Amino acid sequence: MFERLDYLREKANKLPMCPGVYQMKDKSGKIIYIGKAKLLKNRVTSYFHSVEAHNAKTYKLVSQIYDLDFIVTDTELDALVLEASLIKLHSPKYNILLKDDKGFSYFRVTGGDFPRIRHSFRNDDPASTYIGPYMSAFTVKQTVEECSKIFMLPTCNKEFPRDFGKDRPCLNYHIKRCMGLCRGKITKEEYAGIIAEAVDFIKNGSKESIERLTAEMNEAAEALEFEKAAKLRDRIAAIERASRVQSIRPDRDITCDVFAMSHNTGLTALAVVKYRGGQLIDKENYFIGDEFEAAYMRDEFLRRYYENGREIPKLILLDSDTEDNALLEEYLRGMCGHKVEITVPKRGENLVLTTLAKSNADEYLALRVGRTSREITALQDLQKLLGLQKIPELIESYDISNMGEQTRVAGMITYKNGRPYKAGYRRFNIKDVVGVDDYACMQEVLRRRFTHFLEGDEGFSDRPDLILLDGGKGHVAAVREVFEQMGIDVPLFGLVKDDKHRTRAIASDGGEIQVYSNKSLFKMLTEIQDEVHRYSINYQRKKHKMTQYELDLTKVKGIGEKKALALLKEYKTKQGLKAATVEELMASAKINRETAEELHVFLQEAF
Repeated sequence: MFERLDYLREKANKLPMCPGVYQMKDKSGKIIYIGKAKLLKNRVTSYFHSVEAHNAKTYKLVSQIYDLDFIVTDTELDALVLEASLIKLHSPKYNILLKDDKGFSYFRVTGGDFPRIRHSFRNDDPASTYIGPYMSAFTVKQTVEECSKIFMLPTCNKEFPRDFGKDRPCLNYHIKRCMGLCRGKITKEEYAGIIAEAVDFIKNGSKESIERLTAEMNEAAEALEFEKAAKLRDRIAAIERASRVQSIRPDRDITCDVFAMSHNTGLTALAVVKYRGGQLIDKENYFIGDEFEAAYMRDEFLRRYYENGREIPKLILLDSDTEDNALLEEYLRGMCGHKVEITVPKRGENLVLTTLAKSNADEYLALRVGRTSREITALQDLQKLLGLQKIPELIESYDISNMGEQTRVAGMITYKNGRPYKAGYRRFNIKDVVGVDDYACMQEVLRRRFTHFLEGDEGFSDRPDLILLDGGKGHVAAVREVFEQMGIDVPLFGLVKDDKHRTRAIASDGGEIQVYSNKSLFKMLTEIQDEVHRYSINYQRKKHKMTQYELDLTKVKGIGEKKALALLKEYKTKQGLKAATVEELMASAKINRETAEELHVFLQEAF
């Protein structure tokens, strides 16, 4: 690994200070990454300096680079265009590949006497009829739901006519969301007519369906079939409700694409929400996988997304900036022939749209990585609030617990990707501090923890992304001294409690940062502070009991502190000690039979 690092650094330092495209190649000569640069030398040399500081994906990329090549261009825009064409030609594995959550979508009308209308990604059932294909799974799913509501179609898992009359109708029937096919009172012919109307609605839209149903309603009324006319009237009203424009605001007719990104556990997902004429018409989710820098990923994703002939609207909303919004606007304008505005909303209705897209990205990533969206959001908010360079995937928290000078301990807990990671929990006995001094105790614990880390101790080999101390800025300042002495560079903050013993704020060297207003972050920090307190105080209580047992044992003639401690280590509990034989006590404490017999009697009587 990194066998050619010196060669690559030397070659990169010889690159010109001008726009261009660079190509990274592996040992076989295959192109594994293509990028563009405003200044080739500056961009390419950044890969080969401070390699250990790169994120996981960049680190892995650099480890596989054997050689590099470059092409000089006249302008940065030319480099952007050339990069796009080369990526399309070579499909390098380390460039972003757009992996969405869908293929083509179909409406599926199942076979049998009582068919159902479903959404499907496949069209391989010969017994079913398919309508499609459609690009948008969102639109197909939404239309199926609307059909079910408008035509009161059953959405349960029952099979008909097999399940006619077997159970009472469900809640959907009673709230007029289902026709109650399960009662067995609707004929096959009547049901087929309703399904035909639903299919017509799918194929021809609401306008033609309303016109046809209105004509049928009038005919039924003229024929004095008032019950049938009433059903048709209700169906027309349902179609009209469903076909009303879903506006962001009644007075706003907006057309735009909204992009938002979510990060967690070194992975990235991106949501695209499309509005046309004020109506939300589609939502797409993409899983990017290993993450690069966020600005770079947005930049490359947008270019790749629109290269496939998708409609480019005049307005594109982002949750955060790309590497160069203005350059990307110029690039997209060249593709579509009209002005394109890329903006990051800070307030108002457009901010609401990016927030909605961000929620979609969070939820999609949460499903992929097995985390809740609350956990993902909390970690992202914590990164922003504390100004961290990356999302804190690994958080360590410390608390000191003491009961006088005899029983002083510390607990260290670890949170991994927003959840407790029990394999990372550690306990410390305070050894060097004289008297009750929380600051000195915290210094001792963190010094010992990172001494283990620097010595390569496997039990302390993980480097945390963030350390949270149970305490205020005094604790932070005390531990900061230790870090400066040891050359440790890990973000360090304190957790401050209010008079009701609840997490109130995050403490730093310069003061306090309030967290009450952010519910998900407040909840996570409270959980961390409560958990480290629980862990440390439980150990302190256990330690205190052991100390008390130890003092009790020294009442026996011939049993000193060392022998009492050896017994407690061997038998752990009072019950274990009480069950030990005289011979076992002799061997464990290395005592003679007379002392062992006296100890055995003491244990039976006192314990």
